[in-house]
Amino acid sequence: MVGLLINRLLHAVAVLFGVVSVTFALLHLARDPLAGLIPPGAAPEVERQIRIAYGLDRPLPEQYLDFVGHAMRGDFGDSWRQGRPALGAVLERLPATLWLTAVATVMAVAVGSFLGVISAARPGSPWDIVARSTALLGQAVPAFWLGTMLILLFAVALQWLPSSGLQGPPGVILPALSLAAYPAATLTRLLRASMIETLGADYIRTARAKGLSRSRILIEHSLRNAALPALAFTGLQVGFLLGGAVIVEGVFAYPGIGALALDAVAARDIPLVEAFVWVVAVMILVVNLLTGALAMLLDPRLREDGLKLGGAAS
Repeated sequence: MVGLLINRLLHAVAVLFGVVSVTFALLHLARDPLAGLIPPGAAPEVERQIRIAYGLDRPLPEQYLDFVGHAMRGDFGDSWRQGRPALGAVLERLPATLWLTAVATVMAVAVGSFLGVISAARPGSPWDIVARSTALLGQAVPAFWLGTMLILLFAVALQWLPSSGLQGPPGVILPALSLAAYPAATLTRLLRASMIETLGADYIRTARAKGLSRSRILIEHSLRNAALPALAFTGLQVGFLLGGAVIVEGVFAYPGIGALALDAVAARDIPLVEAFVWVVAVMILVVNLLTGALAMLLDPRLREDGLKLGGAAS
């Protein structure tokens, strides 16, 4: 088991190294990193001093090695615009984004599980048609368009909820709905297909022959086994939600790391962009590790495979 844990941690470190390397390459290939800082028409001497001040006068391989060495420790230097540690600026906004992501995940799991179960319980019924139609609509509607429509309806027309910012618990409802629509729709379709396949298994027919109630068969037997693919999908979708929060937070002027990243990209604040990508990558890796551990708790076969792998690694 210890060997399996070490293997996963080494894999996480390798992924993090790849993320920071790709981030460095893309930011330097896009444009001159100082394009937004050098005043138009500045003298060559002024431009040279600015490059020296930000360490961009050195050869690119040297800049890369220095960046990776510091980034793997979570050190991205000071934000070029804010003049304070870039990682600290991101972590200051992180709780708001985590709150939004948590609420959106709960919404997606609750709605997707409910629609998936009632759809699989009676295929072809009106409930099934409504659930599948809702899922199709949720997958087809972009989050930014849905967010705009929700603002017009609930904030402007009905005035039930705030249209922007984080004004107490109600302020997170509309952004979370916009963010949760796509994963809830996909989870509905995934869980429906998985449960229909599970309901045709031999052990389900045995449970019916024993006289177990329909609800008990659905929840205790079918849903538990069908939930494994849905659980893996949910773990992946947390990363999607963290990334999708960039657009949704921009629509709702939500004070999270997504809005901060949009401002940093517009201002060409390279350290802030790098810190944002690093934080999101770490969060996704942590969620994937937790999802894998939870899947092992639900499925004994995964625990046995993990023990075998851990024994082979040690």
